[in-house]
Amino acid sequence: MNPRLAAAKALAAVLSGKASLNSSLPTQLDKVEDRDRGFTQDLAFGTARWQPRLSALAAKLLQKPFKAADADVEALLLVGLYQLLYTRVPAHAAIGETVGCADKLKKPWAKALLNAVLRNAQRESETIFAELERDPVVRTAHPRWLQKSLKAFWPEQWEAICAANNAHPPMILRVNRRHHTRDAYLGLLTDTGIAAKSCVYSRDGILLEAATDVRSLPGFAEGWISVQDEAAQLAADLLDLAPGQRVLDACCAPGGKTCHILEAEPKLAGVVAVDLEAKRLVRVRENLERLKLSAELIAADGRDTQAWWDGKPFQRILLDAPCSATGVIRRHPDIKLTRQPDDIAALAVLQGELLDAMWNTLEVGGILLYATCSTLPTENTEVIAAFLARTPGARELDLATAAGIKQPHGRQLLAQEGGHDGFYYAKLIKIAAARG
Repeated sequence: MNPRLAAAKALAAVLSGKASLNSSLPTQLDKVEDRDRGFTQDLAFGTARWQPRLSALAAKLLQKPFKAADADVEALLLVGLYQLLYTRVPAHAAIGETVGCADKLKKPWAKALLNAVLRNAQRESETIFAELERDPVVRTAHPRWLQKSLKAFWPEQWEAICAANNAHPPMILRVNRRHHTRDAYLGLLTDTGIAAKSCVYSRDGILLEAATDVRSLPGFAEGWISVQDEAAQLAADLLDLAPGQRVLDACCAPGGKTCHILEAEPKLAGVVAVDLEAKRLVRVRENLERLKLSAELIAADGRDTQAWWDGKPFQRILLDAPCSATGVIRRHPDIKLTRQPDDIAALAVLQGELLDAMWNTLEVGGILLYATCSTLPTENTEVIAAFLARTPGARELDLATAAGIKQPHGRQLLAQEGGHDGFYYAKLIKIAAARG
């Protein structure tokens, strides 16, 4: 399959609200030649990353908007515009190959439309954008609801946040301290000719100068390293782990933090890892097996403790709550298309329900670490404030990290170009059991 067609089909499912790129793209990647997989992925992710700008340009060049049934043609047009504006693909190839895909969609009528719009974009995009970029949505390539939210919550940082969201994410490794110190593994990378440096905040983190196939790195198959963003790596040390503790990792998939917890403290009494969907636990199990680690995996709704909890209290809980993922847009740019403003309040309700449920499984004196990959206080400090207000036995603890910005509750890490993702942490201790 032509990589442009594959990318457009994956994007059409996203535009139609039927899927995310994580679910729609793998099917399409299986249909292209191996040599075209990277190009297909770049077309899909790049088009999603710049969709607010590309769609604004398309609207100026089209006589009328596409019908819902023609989301595939719309996606194909956006893929063509992305090639013209953001890649080194020669213009004649970008236009010709993209227009030719209309036949494969069984919509030959679209060929003339695509050809005309793409050629006009080639000639006029610079002039059109000079006018369109007065709108911050176009300038920052963020949907209006998100652009306004970021500006309201982070008036001094919002444009830098948007720029980081639009940048390609760095590749960051987590060194398995059961095998090597970070300095020792940096030495192995140097010997291999791979440029890298230590992360600023994570004691196990290494930032690669350039992304590479992780399977080619020293000791990957043997479990010496994993790929994990620096912000996510902070969780294990913030939990204050110690031998003999029983630990719960709630909402654990894909298992990066589960594994890091086990690497950080080999003498735990045990780790229970819970996630809503059994299929998501497959990845967790694979990660544990590669690293030769073990945990009890349970597929269940964390809020329904009667369905999965054995009644034995945990001394430590990590609640990496479902969220808008607005802190990791650079890794999942289709969030700009799939998230809607109404989602945020609904997610905050879910986060509060999970906090209440997890709290009941924590022993007195135990610690719960609340985490999200959101940059919106609605899901973060406001959720913790509401929980503390309704939970007399809960107190907040300071976080032992300089990362991020101190909030009324917890600390907010904002996505950094060439650095960590956006993330949030708050640390709570149970000083008394709930009154029954």
